[in-house]
Amino acid sequence: MAMAQGIKKILIVEDEKFLRELMATKLEKENFGVVTAVDGIEAIKKTETEKPDLILLDIILPGKDGFEVLRAIRAMTDKTVAQTPIIMLTNLGQESDREKAVQLGANDYLVKAFFTTDEIVQKMNEFLSK
Repeated sequence: MAMAQGIKKILIVEDEKFLRELMATKLEKENFGVVTAVDGIEAIKKTETEKPDLILLDIILPGKDGFEVLRAIRAMTDKTVAQTPIIMLTNLGQESDREKAVQLGANDYLVKAFFTTDEIVQKMNEFLSK
């Protein structure tokens, strides 16, 4: 599906159906184009084929976890794709997980329990306006 001019495409990588659909609905209402992936392998493929403007990436995923996906995206040969802003969106609140994500190249790290969908959209807009 082609995106209209100016519409930002967001890849939501979330294996939990309820959360994935909640975020997708919210983002579509905010006029984002939405692509979803339910596991790490699909996330890597869709990053290459869809070239999203921003990725919301869960850590605990089937197949490859979010850290492996993050590492794979940052290592892609297409530099534009490799530099896609990535916001980790997870239930893992450990400082060590946050540090690992930042070291691997995450642009931000949000713990799901602490952020509303409005606040997540606000964070996304900060990266997309850069």
